[in-house]
Amino acid sequence: MPEDESAPEAADNRPHVISLCGTYLKPEMQSIYRQITGLQRVRTTVYAQWLENEGMFPFPHIRLLTKQHHRPRGNFLLRFWYKHVIKKWPPPRAISKFIGPCHPWDLVERLEEDRPDLVHVYYGHKAAGFLPMLRDWGGPWVVSFHGVDVAKHMEEKDYLKKLQDVFAEARLVMARSHSLLQQLADLGCPVDKLRLNRTPIPMDHLEAVAHEAPPDGHWRLVQACRLIPKKGLLTTLDAMDSVATLLPGAKYIICGDGPMLDQLRQFVAEKSLHRHVEFRGWLTQEQLVHEYHQAHVFLHASEQTPDNDQEGIPNSMLEAMATGLPVIATHHGGIPEAVTDGSDGLLVPERDSGAVTNAIMKLAHDHALYAQMSVNAAASVRENFGAEQQIANLENIYLEAMGELEPAPEEAAA
Repeated sequence: MPEDESAPEAADNRPHVISLCGTYLKPEMQSIYRQITGLQRVRTTVYAQWLENEGMFPFPHIRLLTKQHHRPRGNFLLRFWYKHVIKKWPPPRAISKFIGPCHPWDLVERLEEDRPDLVHVYYGHKAAGFLPMLRDWGGPWVVSFHGVDVAKHMEEKDYLKKLQDVFAEARLVMARSHSLLQQLADLGCPVDKLRLNRTPIPMDHLEAVAHEAPPDGHWRLVQACRLIPKKGLLTTLDAMDSVATLLPGAKYIICGDGPMLDQLRQFVAEKSLHRHVEFRGWLTQEQLVHEYHQAHVFLHASEQTPDNDQEGIPNSMLEAMATGLPVIATHHGGIPEAVTDGSDGLLVPERDSGAVTNAIMKLAHDHALYAQMSVNAAASVRENFGAEQQIANLENIYLEAMGELEPAPEEAAA
């Protein structure tokens, strides 16, 4: 629930960071919740334009921004003349005037009241929208890019210029993978501002299981994601059309919901794959972990969409690896930064259903390779994506942006 602003708070002298969101929080934004709740060396207050799923993501310090409605001061007769008599609206010349800045949200007032040490804007396109307000506030801020927001709104006139203004005025610019950092550099972000901010994956509830190949050939292939084009679901379903013939006992379990659900169901019906494909809908973390423990392989044939939407590093893939699931995925986005081909998974080209089929069959025929990949997957994700390590890195970025910490040597070298 939003905090009771009249309630007294215990003194907390840690640096104060505002976590500025559009929506707090959509179900797929669990990694943001982990960051907000995992901070140790700084404290945070969430500012949000809209509240959703508060029961799923409880947090005591949330302030809901207020939408501002500004009525222009102007000549009533001129407004009536243009709007109702000659019906030219909006009018061909200025007839109104505003007194002072008129922002769409009360962000400036909230920041001036709370006086934070830093603002962290989640998602690049939100930073572009908040930029005039952040300018009027005048304090330091950073922004994090998460994948879709690298390409979002690029078709809009002058949006690239707005994004480049974000790059110029943010203290530091974060992204979740090296591939996204490179995209931001290509769009004009100064390289010395870029910082890697990997997804924090808590491991305590993700018991690692040494998976073994099913002796009866009943392979369970699982994918957990939002049902959208960049997840490569149609490519994987096309692969299953071949796998069903080669492995009659195989089943593809799709966990998630989204706008492609009807299209995917239609594909399954047309190919008569009902015995080999199961739609589980949106699952809780506990239910997902159960699915991972029952499964044998995690599939994620991600692909870049025509509007250039692509992955960072999928959270669900990392969580599946932590339970010991080998991965079959694509050379796409940040995936190769988490999956080492031949060690903890197999990587194939995008949009190549035949390559997905061949990768599945390779593991089905080489049980020793499969068992070793299971062990390696659990080990590699713990080494590179543990929550404590990644949240500590985020706090280092915050302190660097505040001027309280020098950049790490590897960041300076980059």
